[in-house]
Amino acid sequence: MSIALARTRTVYDLHEVQGALDRNRGRSPELDAFYEHMLETGAERFVTPPSSIDALDPLSEECPNFDDVIDDLARYLRLAHAGDKGFNVMPILLLGGPGVGKTHFAKRLAKVMQTDCELISMNALSAGFVITGSSASWRGAKCGKVAERLVRGQFANPVIVLDEVEKATGSSQSDPLAALYQLLEPETACAFRDEFIDVDIDASQIFWVLTANSVEGIPHPLLNRMAVYEVPAPTPEQAAGIAQRMYAGLLRELNLGGFDPLLGEVVLDRLAGVSPRDLRKTLLDGLGYAVADGRGCVVAGDIRIKTIRGNKRIGF
Repeated sequence: MSIALARTRTVYDLHEVQGALDRNRGRSPELDAFYEHMLETGAERFVTPPSSIDALDPLSEECPNFDDVIDDLARYLRLAHAGDKGFNVMPILLLGGPGVGKTHFAKRLAKVMQTDCELISMNALSAGFVITGSSASWRGAKCGKVAERLVRGQFANPVIVLDEVEKATGSSQSDPLAALYQLLEPETACAFRDEFIDVDIDASQIFWVLTANSVEGIPHPLLNRMAVYEVPAPTPEQAAGIAQRMYAGLLRELNLGGFDPLLGEVVLDRLAGVSPRDLRKTLLDGLGYAVADGRGCVVAGDIRIKTIRGNKRIGF
């Protein structure tokens, strides 16, 4: 097992920031404060590869229906450690029905990579300024999520998740996906210019994870910039394993050492109708009912599944 040490990367030019501050001082207090923060914190940010070639193993246990994604990432990780270079992979698009665990997987991926995670919901996003920022001349202007994460965060390689990207909407004047043509290509992302701060930002180390229910609505030029994976629902065996692991984690988290360490088969059968997205809350409620009833085990009656009228509940 090899251990990789964090490196640093310069994500903007301090001289450029100082020049921008001098030119714009007094025009916008918010922009002045942002430039001053950039100067105070400096331009170096950590680039953190996973600490070992086994770092992705927990993902295989927690998200077994993502095995195709994890297998590819594991190969890239081994290459990174063998060559003592950064863990750079192309953006990935996770396709799958609601509730299969796409967003959860992305958040867990950031954790094993030991970096930050920024979640941007693209559902009905009507303007690209959420990503690119808005001009400082506009009322209420501010920087976009990309610059915000790189400037205020510790890492040059955060995981940025664009959730439900196929639902982004816009107009000919404001396309929320337009910035991605630059940001998903490392060669152009290294000089990304947020409209608010108007200073080049190196966004080339970002690990992009996009999620969607289908490719409809996603332009083909963007699809060509990503590795696309279809994520199936977990099999019944995988679903049972996910439930057992989450239950064990909740027992540790809540210090419920007196509870039965395993869920029974009847309870697991009952949980088979719960999506990974809703599983934690369902188990928490079940534990609450068990405690209220003075029991040290969860029974089938504690698993009370709520359905939304008019919507078909999906399984794992």
